[in-house]
Amino acid sequence: MLIAGTVIADPDTVIDDGAVVVDGARIVAVGGADDLREEYPDHDRREFDLVAPGLVGGHVHSVQSLGRGIADDKPLLDWLFDAVLPMEAAMDAEATRAAAELGYLECLESGTTTVVDHLSVNHASEAFEAAIETGIRARLGKVLMDRRSPEGLEERAETGLAESEALIREYHGAADRRVRYAVTPRFAVTCSEACLRGCRELADSYDGVTIHTHASENVDEIETVEEETGMRNVCWLDEVGLTGPDVTLAHCVHTDERERELLAETDTVVTHCPSSNMKLASGIAPIHDYLDRGITVALGNDGPPCNNTLDPFTEMRQASLLGKVDALDPTRLPAATVLEMATANGARAAGFDRIGRLEPGYRADVIGLTTDRTRATPIHDPLSHLVYAAHGDDVVFAMVDGTVRYDDGEHVGVDVEAVRSRATRHAERVVEAAGIDTPNR
Repeated sequence: MLIAGTVIADPDTVIDDGAVVVDGARIVAVGGADDLREEYPDHDRREFDLVAPGLVGGHVHSVQSLGRGIADDKPLLDWLFDAVLPMEAAMDAEATRAAAELGYLECLESGTTTVVDHLSVNHASEAFEAAIETGIRARLGKVLMDRRSPEGLEERAETGLAESEALIREYHGAADRRVRYAVTPRFAVTCSEACLRGCRELADSYDGVTIHTHASENVDEIETVEEETGMRNVCWLDEVGLTGPDVTLAHCVHTDERERELLAETDTVVTHCPSSNMKLASGIAPIHDYLDRGITVALGNDGPPCNNTLDPFTEMRQASLLGKVDALDPTRLPAATVLEMATANGARAAGFDRIGRLEPGYRADVIGLTTDRTRATPIHDPLSHLVYAAHGDDVVFAMVDGTVRYDDGEHVGVDVEAVRSRATRHAERVVEAAGIDTPNR
């Protein structure tokens, strides 16, 4: 396939009348459209206003998709323990499958082609099956919680680790390695030392398995960890082996000098979730400092209950504007830097090589956008438009590994209306079973 338009191949390369040529699962050429049409005359042709790399959600919670709007305007720990965790505990296999399908379809139709997904304790296999079926590229894992957890979610560390290992054996590398495993402790508050150390041992036992957890999102969380261990959160995670180039830590809003040194020294990846951090009033993550230290920072939406959308374009805009306000400097976190966070840096967080750019030899994860919008008139700078003005609903095309998954408003091979109907039905049932009050109950 030859995909033509204004091509934003990477943050430094914009081709006004360009094209991307895909053969199988790979990009084979990127350049001027006229030259490539002549060189590849037999390829199917598609035309879009903007063509860009598929974006990477460096931290999402697909199985929380049934809880959009159930816990608005609450502080983090109340939000988590009074609403989100009870909802997860009430979810059976069918609800988990419906939630994951819904989340992945929202990602694809919004331009996210790869996710780092933090699931729940139960029924994780349903999300793996949903990732395989919907065609998204995913790094995901069952959540581990062996203390301070609601009934139905807390389990012995040995049990959770054994189930995680069974899932690794079944799903790590599935769908031509499009689906891969991350060992996923919830966070230090709900995981014992034995559980956290067991996560490192398990990840080290399998080639290409990574670790994904939360860290230093909220002041109360940090105080709890410090009271128990005598260490700051990131220092404690480092002590038990949960730092390193194969580790992605979501949030890292509140870190001190030593913690930042550790993140840089260990080459640990941080995922910034600006909308979630603002909505939960968790604070402003020191993204400038992380980037200045050479720490890889990706972008994530977090979950629908603390963001309400999985739109990656919203997250790019929020990240840039919040960074400028934090520094009181309009030159900080420019569009190119933010796009790098949402693409190549996200690829690091997800542990996939050769995604995040439109370049020969890279995997064919490509999105097409329309600019047939009043807010897209005029466009002086395509990169500026992509980061500051585009929305997820501008996406009209999404390809993952050379296979078209979303095209002209339709999910290819998926009955989206059936998915939405199932998700709505299960959401009502699960929220009621969890005893969560909403305006409609």
